Amino acid sequence: MSEYLDCVITEHNPSNQAINHAVIWLHGLGASGHDFEPVVPELGLSRDLAVRFVFPHAPQIPVTINGGMVMPAWYDILEMSIDRKVDVVQIEKSAQRINDLIQREIDRGVPAENIVIAGFSQGGAVAYHVALSYPKKLAGLMTLSTYLATNDHINFSEANKDLPIMINHGTHDPVVPEILGQKATQVLKARGYDVDYRTYPMAHQVCGPQIRDIGEWLNEVLG
Repeated sequence: MSEYLDCVITEHNPSNQAINHAVIWLHGLGASGHDFEPVVPELGLSRDLAVRFVFPHAPQIPVTINGGMVMPAWYDILEMSIDRKVDVVQIEKSAQRINDLIQREIDRGVPAENIVIAGFSQGGAVAYHVALSYPKKLAGLMTLSTYLATNDHINFSEANKDLPIMINHGTHDPVVPEILGQKATQVLKARGYDVDYRTYPMAHQVCGPQIRDIGEWLNEVLG
């Protein structure tokens, strides 16, 4: 098996129990696993929950839309059009690296059904691919300011056909237009998924009210 991705790991465990839940949360293009680490204390998670947050660092690769510059990226973005071309092979490769992290949590005693997959922007595209194809039931999928890049390449998992999905998007997002969040929601609802779609008056970022909503959603799907 390949080596695990380097990860930032932080825990929410006020009651000092054995960790029995996990959230694997993927950052966006050019960022790092530290990106969402400060969000954890702001989520307002239940004191009864014992959750390990795993924030992997993407590998360093050249990115075509940035002139071939090498930066942390889950896959290459080949163009910035609304139907942006992406490197599907690299998305699948990154998805496999995240599957390895899921298995590591299972090996540490966290059942698959207690694991949430989350991602922002580029990380969200990989999160879709991971969670919708994962062969064991997961706790939920959370995608932020992103798009469903690999709908035609996902082997949709029967185990996760009832997966709770939360999609968030900024109404003023200049990087990933909100129409792409709406499109993902429509595609998934047409497939029978229960999607909680929420927008916020923001650009390509996260905001305070959204973080509180995410915490409430996590309390619900992990509780």
